[in-house]
Amino acid sequence: MTKPVARVPQRSNARSNRARILATARQELGRNPDLTLEELARASGVVRRTLYGHFPGRTALLEALADEASEALNAALETAVRPEEPAEQALAHFVLSMWSLGDRYRFLLSLARRDLGSDRVAEVLAPARNEATAILERGQRDGVFHTLLPPAVLSAGLEAMTVALLEEVTSGELEDDGTRAAVSTLVAAGVPESRARAVVDAVASTAAAGPTADG
Repeated sequence: MTKPVARVPQRSNARSNRARILATARQELGRNPDLTLEELARASGVVRRTLYGHFPGRTALLEALADEASEALNAALETAVRPEEPAEQALAHFVLSMWSLGDRYRFLLSLARRDLGSDRVAEVLAPARNEATAILERGQRDGVFHTLLPPAVLSAGLEAMTVALLEEVTSGELEDDGTRAAVSTLVAAGVPESRARAVVDAVASTAAAGPTADG
């Protein structure tokens, strides 16, 4: 009896193609916000019919990226939120945890008004913005951050600075693994530079060491 020919499950192939398209879109849209779906298909190594089967238009693609960003952000916040830490350490930990995620999805901000709309991007970023604001409010209450600006306004300013730093890393003008951004954030929040460097170094060292045997 002839054995049936083994076939790769179509569902698995579809998931693989979709993941590859999204990964390529994150990279290419960061370089060229005007990237067309045809160009994306070529860069992803799929035919146009395959791409359009997953994303019938640019809006559908960007919505999928927004959903993906939201899921990744919420997952990262599960480890980034440290309410038991002093505000200085909590803010440093938050910036370091968010840095690579911010680099991955920074293009969402640049596409916000034209493609997704500011409200949609604000929805995606709301959990991170709320956490940053809560840390700043706690730090102001404890006297470690300045009170020149309300917490939410200060948070917005620090977010804009972080995005600007990410853009400089992308352009090659700055090398940073997140520690410079964390120090700059603490300084901008009112922490003396020497203290900010010490806090960030301590937090980064702890993160690099990973969980202890007791943890």
